[in-house]
Parts: sequence; structure tokens; C-alpha cells
Amino acid sequence: MSAAHTSIDGTPASGRTEGATGATAIVPGEAGTTGGLSRRDFVRFSGVCAATLAAGTAASAGGNRTLSDDRTGVLVDLTLCIGCRRCEWACNHENGMPNGELHEFDDASVFDERRRPTSMHLTVVNRWPPSGGAKPVHVKTQCMHCEHPACASACLVGAMRKTPEGPVIYDASRCIGCRYCMVACPFQFAAYEYEKALTPRVTKCQFCRSRTQRGELPACVAMCPVEALTWGRRDELLILAHERIRNNPGRYVDHVYGEHEAGGTSWLYLADRPFTELGFPDLGSTSPAELTEMIQHGIFRGFAAPLMLFGLLGAIGKLTDHGKERP
Repeated sequence: MSAAHTSIDGTPASGRTEGATGATAIVPGEAGTTGGLSRRDFVRFSGVCAATLAAGTAASAGGNRTLSDDRTGVLVDLTLCIGCRRCEWACNHENGMPNGELHEFDDASVFDERRRPTSMHLTVVNRWPPSGGAKPVHVKTQCMHCEHPACASACLVGAMRKTPEGPVIYDASRCIGCRYCMVACPFQFAAYEYEKALTPRVTKCQFCRSRTQRGELPACVAMCPVEALTWGRRDELLILAHERIRNNPGRYVDHVYGEHEAGGTSWLYLADRPFTELGFPDLGSTSPAELTEMIQHGIFRGFAAPLMLFGLLGAIGKLTDHGKERP
């Protein structure tokens, strides 16, 4: 296996074309009717209302759970990171964020305070002091792109979605600004454009999906000068990570962060000390989305019948009203 800032298998990850859901148009009335509701219309509309309600309930409960066996991720070896922050510059450049000259990112004074991703910086690097004589550790953070993301589960309108290829993507055109996704995220890495009063968005790493669909590496991975970031298939990255631990037991703690945390993540980490000493949350192996989905299923189960009834009555009203003359 190659441990470089190239695809782990030397080939670009294959993208998939996302399909669109088509809507069925129902024409009221049959040949020979006067615009009233026929039995055929009634049955057809009943089926459409039921299917629409079921689809809405499923979408609200977390979206697409079908993941590709070839889904990708990034392995971050924190023992190699030198804190150059070139990944920050590359991310800002790729996403059109406010950015300075590359040499300005050599400024180490930013490490005096703990930083987290913001609406202007989708990824940041923090420095943790030496422990037991070891050197400082620099930690790159961004959206972790969970296998079973709590943000997508909490989103009421499907603005957050886990793609089969791995990235958790955000569709601003669907977002209603409730920010439930930010509350649900166990890592608290999503941010919000509070400074934009009219068109605020949730902001997060999109895993450079447009680049990877063109067969290119994520910008931060391509920019890393010490090959601390390795892009590839998630299953192969896990094999590589455990090989490094097995071959260098004195260099790493026996833990691949993100393999199981919160149900697993697309970003995986190796380090020379316990991850709780580096600001990583101590999470179990169960995704928080499982709890939110259980609650949502209970709510929708109780409201399913009345919602379907009101929807059906509204549809019938529109049909029976169709042929009437207007004043």
C-alpha cells in the first residue's frame, strides 16, 4: 500500500450520478365525466398521498443509509503533521473563503488559542503541548463525515445527506435554518453564517466532492507536504492504520480514532497518545442518530394517520373543485 497524498490504490475514486425523484401529475376526471372525482382518481390519489407521506417520514429519519463498499476517507497520521497549516490554505482557496498569502500561514501565534471550524474556515489545525517528553501534536479538524451522521438524521428537510461514496453533503436550497444539525453533531464542527442576515447557511467541509468526482484528491490532501494525510477507500485505510500500529508499537497508541466512534467516521486518526488528551471527544460506538431516529419514528408513527387523512381530503377537495365555474 502506498502511504502518500495520492489515492491509496493509485486510482481515482469512482463517482456516482445522483438520481432525481420525479413527481407524478394526476389529471382530474376521466373521459365521459364532468370534472367530478371518479373511483379511479380516488384510488390513484390515495396511493400518491400514502407514498408521499412514507417518503417524507423516511427522509426525515436520516436519509440514504446505503453505503458503497468503495466509499472513501482520509487517514490522518498525527505523528507526521508538522503544523504548517498548508491544508488550511488549500481548503480556503478551494472553497472561495477569505485567504492570505501562503507564507502567512507560517504564523504560529494562532496556536495560542484553541480554534474550531467557522463559517470562514472549514478546517483548522490546533497544537497540543508535549506530554511526557514527547513533541507537540498538531491536530487537523473538520467535519468527520460520519458513517451514520446525526446531522442528517436530525435534519427535517433533507438538507444534510450521507452519500454512498462517503461524504456528508449539504444542500443550502433545502435548508430552513433550524440548525438542528449543529446541535446533533457529536463533534460540534458545523458552523453557521450568522453574519449573513438574509442568506445564512450552515457551513462544513464537503470533502471536496466536486474534486473527487473529477478524479482529483481533496485539496488538503493534495497540499500536505509531509504526507500526513492519506486518501483512499475506508476499508483499506483501516488496514493501513492497523499495519502502522502493529509495525511501530512504540510510535502509536493502539487506537484508530474514527473506526468505531459515533458509529464510525470517514476521517480516521493515528496518534502517539490517548485521543482524549488531544481534544477528541470520548464517544461510544453507537451513532447518536440511532436515538434521534427512534424518537422521530415514534412521533411520525403517531401522526401518520391524521396527516394522511388531511392530505387525502385536501387532494379530494382540489379534484372535486376542478370542474366548477369560477365567478
